[in-house]
Amino acid sequence: MPNCCQQQYSSVMSLIGTTRLMQATLSPILLAVVCLATTYVNAQESPKNDNQIPITSQTPTSPLPAVRSPSLGNQISLNGRTLSGTWLQRPGKANQITTHISDGAFRQLIGVNFLNSSNWARQPVQWFSSTSNPLVLNTTLLKGYRYLDISNFAQAAGWQIQANGNILAIATPKAQVTNILQNQEPSQATVTPLQPTRILVDLDRPTPWQVAQGSTVKTIPTTSPDPDTPPPKSTTPPNREWTVTLDAIADPVLIQRYTPQPPPAAPPTSLPDLLKQLSPSAPPLPAPEPLIQKVEVVKNQTIIRLSVPFGLSPQVSTVANPDRLIIDIRPDPLEERDITWAPGLRWRQHYINLGAERFPVVWLEVNPRTVGVTLKPMWVSSNTLIGTAPLIQTAQRYLAVAGINGGYFNRNNRLPLGAIRRDGQWLSGPILNRGAIAWNNSGQFYFGRLTLEETAIAANNQRLPILFLNSGYVQSGIARYTPAWGATYTPLTDNEIILVVQKDQITNQLPGGKVGEQAIPIPQDGYLLTLRANAAANASQLPVGTTVTISSSTTGADFDRYPHIIGAGPLLIQNGQIVLDAKAEKFSNAFIAEKAIRSGICTTPTGTLMITAVHNRVGGYGPTLAEHAQLLQQMGCANALNLDGGSSTSLYLGGQLLDRFPSTAARVHNGIGIFLQK
Repeated sequence: MPNCCQQQYSSVMSLIGTTRLMQATLSPILLAVVCLATTYVNAQESPKNDNQIPITSQTPTSPLPAVRSPSLGNQISLNGRTLSGTWLQRPGKANQITTHISDGAFRQLIGVNFLNSSNWARQPVQWFSSTSNPLVLNTTLLKGYRYLDISNFAQAAGWQIQANGNILAIATPKAQVTNILQNQEPSQATVTPLQPTRILVDLDRPTPWQVAQGSTVKTIPTTSPDPDTPPPKSTTPPNREWTVTLDAIADPVLIQRYTPQPPPAAPPTSLPDLLKQLSPSAPPLPAPEPLIQKVEVVKNQTIIRLSVPFGLSPQVSTVANPDRLIIDIRPDPLEERDITWAPGLRWRQHYINLGAERFPVVWLEVNPRTVGVTLKPMWVSSNTLIGTAPLIQTAQRYLAVAGINGGYFNRNNRLPLGAIRRDGQWLSGPILNRGAIAWNNSGQFYFGRLTLEETAIAANNQRLPILFLNSGYVQSGIARYTPAWGATYTPLTDNEIILVVQKDQITNQLPGGKVGEQAIPIPQDGYLLTLRANAAANASQLPVGTTVTISSSTTGADFDRYPHIIGAGPLLIQNGQIVLDAKAEKFSNAFIAEKAIRSGICTTPTGTLMITAVHNRVGGYGPTLAEHAQLLQQMGCANALNLDGGSSTSLYLGGQLLDRFPSTAARVHNGIGIFLQK
């Protein structure tokens, strides 16, 4: 085994075991390559380590020590706080160390802004610097991540860097927050708070910063001076907490300036005023929440806590001379981008106008004909269809470079509710003739409404329709569960009759009993037939020893030609025309009318694939299904499918979610992964 791999052998072999794509025996050369593979653990679920890691590297102005082999890891210690982020170090020119950080970690942990680029190998960035003459970083694509060479960037910023096993320790120069100013805010509570507000944070030098979205702000009910007058009820959604964290220490005067004051004492209770009861006056309007709730210093970081009204979000940027963080509270905070991220993969985000409304859309454009670009369905575990996880974790487990959440599922029992087919094998069957997308490895796609028709044919030519395959959708009739479901099946309804089929022969009949009480093994060389409700009467016609075969076909028939399928719905666009019919796909009236965040997948007339995330319109909620179809049509989609949305909407790229903060994204059952292979 090469020396470079001795420290990483255990983690690399663990990684190989999860991919199921590599041979168990590796040549020394291949192992050296595999040692560059990295995993990226979701920051929302990683343990935090506040222990200071000693920095033993030389100062940036000193010659860097020679390094003989690459080292890698998936944790970054930033000024003593251990965070998730993939990185690698390897020899550069003159045998000096070069340090590379995945671009998702670089953006999220340091606060670097990515500028538009048409060359995937070079990424211009802005960080307390000019946008007209930006620093350009070289990039490297490796195992689902794009790494940026930050060696010169770090040296210019005065950072100290040292690799300690799996952790890359970064120490940045000490910085101070010298002033915090808010230059505009609503003057009275009757003003709708949709005007931009700016907060200026002055610094004595550039320093890392992060922004995060929190939960809704709990407000103290407004009390009325008149005990007989009930407090007014708020008609607007509650504010949301946001935090801006800087690796800098604020002046104590600033902390005192933004320390919340205790509420005034309530007035003494008085006897009811009968005159006021006869002629009540309008209750007082609640006072507006102060934007800056608190400024505090915790572990050498300054945390600015904000209370942001509904419909607004912070847009954070930096400038130089003087070094300053600018926090704009805006109804349209999305920063527009157009970045060629990898060969055949382009990251875009813009506002799309639909009449008088403006919708923020983040999407990836994929050229499926690019050599090495493939798409595959993904789900949480290779051993079972039961389970959910954040998309960011599922994509990293598969080593997908990009991806989007897929079809529907039952959030309570974590079971699939739609079609999943990969490499020609059905994992889960479709339901309710809903919309689906199918594709092959040559970059061809098909959109339509999908039904899977399976029939159990007994030796006496008895034909019994199978309504569902490996599905969490439960109705009266016969369902089939294969080893793809998992090692066992636990009844989903009371009093099911379970037929065990091995090598096309019924080998046992079992009573299912009460729902959820017993787990019945699924044979590796067969499947289970579950007879529910009225279908249980068929059990007497299928005794042990009966030979059974399965016939299977799809409607529409074109789906049979494609090895990969994901079902969701409703179908939005076919051949350039909007064909939305949510009622025909058995969606509820509430779902049809709902304004919500939406995920979508579509193809253009030129064959480009787009995976899209549409969030809340400026000043309001997300699109309806009809608006979603119109938006995708306006973006150039010739065929389009609505995917699971709301809190499930997650657009992933190289270790990061592009469209939202990971803490706001729900766990999902399945998704569509994009892979880059050499």
